[in-house]
Amino acid sequence: MSSINSDDSFQPATFSFTEESLAQAKAFIAKYPAGRQRSAVMPILDLVQRQEGWVSLAAMNHVAEMLELAPMRVYEVATFYTMFQLKPVGKYHLQVCTNVPCMLRGSAEIVETAEQELGVHIGETTADGLFTLSEVECLGACVNAPVIWIGDDYYEDLGIESTKDIIRALKRGETPKPGSQTGRSGAAPAGGPTTLTSIPGGDA
Repeated sequence: MSSINSDDSFQPATFSFTEESLAQAKAFIAKYPAGRQRSAVMPILDLVQRQEGWVSLAAMNHVAEMLELAPMRVYEVATFYTMFQLKPVGKYHLQVCTNVPCMLRGSAEIVETAEQELGVHIGETTADGLFTLSEVECLGACVNAPVIWIGDDYYEDLGIESTKDIIRALKRGETPKPGSQTGRSGAAPAGGPTTLTSIPGGDA
């Protein structure tokens, strides 16, 4: 669970949507019947985060006003779901899964490698503001463990060298290819198919 930091020195005084984001927010609200607009709170908070990189207190208050909700109702959502960042993060937010499947597949080495490459520890941001490194719970891609979530992309089947390659590519301003870093397709068996390897009944 996230929490609203008691140190509000980084909090902006106001928030406003861009024209494009406002249009999207209104489209989300329009999907729900009158009186049910509170159902749009999560997609609208996601819009805030995509616009600003994180969700400020001013933004939560703005969303509450837009949806005609008590501000506490928006705070409850934003602090419950760890996908919402309640303080500024780097341009590249590396969220490393360390839950059991990833742990069994070497996530501790992935964390250590990322820390060495970035020069920061879990929960910290690099001095240039480009990278934030976080530890998260299950990302739901257990069969492709270990996994790092960056932006809208998963980087799966990670090892020490592939983790280094991803971080170094980001440092160069490149976009690493998401998905499996070992070349397997989706969640297919790592060693290739073991059943249904031929057409039943021959070629007929």
